[in-house]
Amino acid sequence: MQTLKNFSIILLLLTVVGCNTSLKPIDYGNDGCHFCKMTIVDKIHAAEVVTKKGKVYKFDATECMINFMDEFDTSTIKLYLSNNYLEPEALIDATESTFLISENIPSPMGAFLSAFKTKAEAETKQSEKGGTLYSWEELLAHFKD
Repeated sequence: MQTLKNFSIILLLLTVVGCNTSLKPIDYGNDGCHFCKMTIVDKIHAAEVVTKKGKVYKFDATECMINFMDEFDTSTIKLYLSNNYLEPEALIDATESTFLISENIPSPMGAFLSAFKTKAEAETKQSEKGGTLYSWEELLAHFKD
């Protein structure tokens, strides 16, 4: 009986650890974009999706993540993450971010799209570089047009 109890505890722990739905760091220069298959090298424009079951999809740009959404069951997605333009390699919640499309800030796929953690940070960069600001919902609508 004790062996069965120990086995049950181990199985429960493995289940909890195996269902981790957190972000996974991008291995720049090695990981490939799930959408366009390019190697992810840009540390300020990459993106990531984490499903409710913990599967991670990595992208070389937020625009690749958005295009990926057209061919994926988005009801299974738990996290949408984009690199913070002002903090290279840092992934932020894309749904809470402000985005700037400015032709003065190139991005890997040519959409000139950058993510910022706060609207104030995006507005500051917009005053320097020009462009248009978008919320997550506005950005999705922009890409559907």
